[in-house]
Amino acid sequence: MYEKFFGFTEKPFQLVPNPNFLYLSTKHQNALTYLEYGLSEGSGFILLTGDIGAGKTTLVRYLLNKVEKDIEVGVLFNTNVDSDELLALVMQEFGLTSSLASKSAYLDIIFHHLIERYAHGKRVLLIIDEAQSLSVSALEEVRMLSNLQTDDQLLLQVMLVGQPELKRKLNAKGLTQLSQRIGVHYHLGTLSHEETREYIAFRLQKVGDALDIFDEGAMDLVFQASQGIPRVVNLLCDTALVYAYGESASRIGADVVSQVIRDKEGFGLIQQGQVDEPAVPTEAIDLSGVAFVDQDPRIAALEAKVNWLQVQIESQLTQANERGVQSTERLIAELSGLVTKEREKSEKLLLERGKLLATIDEHQRRARSESPYEISLVAEESAQKSVPERSAEQESPAEPKEKKWYQRIAGSIK
Repeated sequence: MYEKFFGFTEKPFQLVPNPNFLYLSTKHQNALTYLEYGLSEGSGFILLTGDIGAGKTTLVRYLLNKVEKDIEVGVLFNTNVDSDELLALVMQEFGLTSSLASKSAYLDIIFHHLIERYAHGKRVLLIIDEAQSLSVSALEEVRMLSNLQTDDQLLLQVMLVGQPELKRKLNAKGLTQLSQRIGVHYHLGTLSHEETREYIAFRLQKVGDALDIFDEGAMDLVFQASQGIPRVVNLLCDTALVYAYGESASRIGADVVSQVIRDKEGFGLIQQGQVDEPAVPTEAIDLSGVAFVDQDPRIAALEAKVNWLQVQIESQLTQANERGVQSTERLIAELSGLVTKEREKSEKLLLERGKLLATIDEHQRRARSESPYEISLVAEESAQKSVPERSAEQESPAEPKEKKWYQRIAGSIK
């Protein structure tokens, strides 16, 4: 829109990371040196941190333009994924496919791809941008990938790029093994006052000859509002050019920048920068003497296969532990069900026992309430049934049967 008015070949302050517009401040040059060192020395993990908008992604893209041809590079930008999705993204980035959507299948295919690259003297680099968004499980999966190696050669190098919270996350207890494998770390700080002025001039020079569009007061305000964060500098300068173009002004003074700052603050687009952290690299991994093709490929393949089996065993153990937890939960549920059934059975038996005892008590109560006459009569009748009847010759003819019955009754009453 304003390019023709100011004589620009293109917009000088675009927000899209463009390695052609990378201004190599002292901090950016140091960061680039550390990253190149980590790559050349074969460090398993390389860590680059910096505040939002500090220029991390632009620096990485600049580095990729300088990477040797023997390095195959994959870059992941979508990091809000779980461990399985991360492996799928790695597969996609390296152009790999699988008919099975499982972690073990993904690992197997990635492993064979790394072996194939190694056999041809190639190195493989995986760059994960915005790595602070990775879950702990996804970061642990990245560590598992780094286990793929021969005795003296890593099959995969990983570069983690993210905001300062990435370093704090890596210091968590569960990621100790990963953090210990970081060979190189650099924190990219913000621009100084003088570097901010040079940054603005550098960008203007890339698109034309009008280096004095921003006066001294305007650049001072840009630094104060941006705190030296390149992305915020781009935002303020680009908007200032739009405002100046709208007013047909060929120069931008402090008044224009002040208006831009007021407008952007209203939308919360300008934030205070953070204090720079010292750029102290961790001890680099000593891989001196590493050769890519000097070893017998067959031996290297066998060594890599052993490491791959170790990765598979660790993965299987993790899955077995998960299944063990689930089996234990099912066993507890089954035992709880059995206990409930036994309790119901016991309660039913107790109820039946109570009914039986009540019946026995009722019979005993009725037996106690019967009269002595009824008891004796019943006993006499029982005795008569047990004594055989006398024959007619034995009976006295003078005593009729009615009298004998009367006498029995009388005897019973006495």
